[in-house]
Amino acid sequence: MNHWPRLAMRWLLRADVPVPDRSEQEIRDEVNRNFRWNVAVNFLDGAFFWVGLSFISYTTILPLFVSKITVNPLAIALVAIIGQSSWYLPQLFAAGPTEKLARMKPVVINLGFFTERVPVWFMPVAALLSVKYPMLALVVFFVAYAAHGLGAGVIAPAWTDMLARIFPINRRGRFFGITAFVGTGLGALGAVFSAWLLMNYPFPINFAYAFLIAAVCISLSWIFLALTREPAQAVPQEIKRQRSWSRSRIIAILRDDSNFRHYLVVRLLASFGNMAAGFITVVAIQRWAVPDATVGLYTAVLLVGQTAGNLIAGFIADRWGHKISLMIGLVGVTCAYLLAWLSPEPIWYNLVFFLVGMSSGIAIVSGVLINMEFSRPEHRPTYIGIANTTMGIGSVLAPLVGAMLAIAGYNLLFVVSAIFGLAALIMLATAVQEPRRQAVLQEYP
Repeated sequence: MNHWPRLAMRWLLRADVPVPDRSEQEIRDEVNRNFRWNVAVNFLDGAFFWVGLSFISYTTILPLFVSKITVNPLAIALVAIIGQSSWYLPQLFAAGPTEKLARMKPVVINLGFFTERVPVWFMPVAALLSVKYPMLALVVFFVAYAAHGLGAGVIAPAWTDMLARIFPINRRGRFFGITAFVGTGLGALGAVFSAWLLMNYPFPINFAYAFLIAAVCISLSWIFLALTREPAQAVPQEIKRQRSWSRSRIIAILRDDSNFRHYLVVRLLASFGNMAAGFITVVAIQRWAVPDATVGLYTAVLLVGQTAGNLIAGFIADRWGHKISLMIGLVGVTCAYLLAWLSPEPIWYNLVFFLVGMSSGIAIVSGVLINMEFSRPEHRPTYIGIANTTMGIGSVLAPLVGAMLAIAGYNLLFVVSAIFGLAALIMLATAVQEPRRQAVLQEYP
């Protein structure tokens, strides 16, 4: 009976469906024929997804929700840990099996429906439970939020590889940047509406409405994503013969590809450079007693900054590569935490959230797309998995360190975050070569 789950998974992922025998030119022709269609449906997917995320922002809305139930700083840190790391952590382990699939779309759509989209529907349930059953509400909330993030991480290598297949390299940044720009712009309007919800409805109904809107928008985005037209690509025999998770191949990549190895160190440093993200809202509430509605407006400012970052990364990256845009993002986040440290009034926190949002917007575009350019196409999922799991490890450790620093004092937390951001910027500028300009992409067994 143990073979039934495996057969069900292969059916779900369409792993046994034959791949048409086509040349690379025929595949490119199919990509060009479907380009406008794929731009349209993936644009609508991104727009609805970003709107949904604005109602469950882990930087503003979710820390506020948890703070209504408990004042324990570790609970606030857990929101940041899940928000910053859950999408990254599973990717290395999902990358090997992903490389062996001819089609990425079934992973993203069929598997992703259960792992990524369904859990969000439990978040409004958690909000409704929070008054009578606060501990149960926290358990339901954290399990649902973690399941959503980890489920998204499981399918992330397939989703990233699908984007690489349907969009040529010189069009990815622009498409991704414009999509994220419009989506986060709409999300900023959604954040203003969330501020209205928080102000005009009592707790926990206000959060239940916000979480319900998030679930609806994220589900609508799945419908549009399901309309993607992806060209099936035959898997090389040497990839099929490999084990799904090859430690020797990962070690070889880390040993031989010094440029990629230096980039991973930058990713780790950048994780610690952003370890104060989950505490900015809490500081604003404790230091200046800002009302809940102001937190909703902070979300709007954060998303306006994110839209700016999306556009910066989208247009700069297509022309000059992702390294420059990532450097701009690190400058922004470093300045944000210095300003949070020195800020004399709550109004300055609007600029703090703008800069953090700008950095996040750049990381969303260039931080995702640069991983596609370090390797040959057949090794792309493994490279993506290594890079994002490294980021996930840093994103787990950073909020924990941040929570300990917060106990000692929030100013210390902001200063240390800025120092790590500056270290990441210096190393990216001096030790990492723009991968698009690498002379040779290495082959691995």
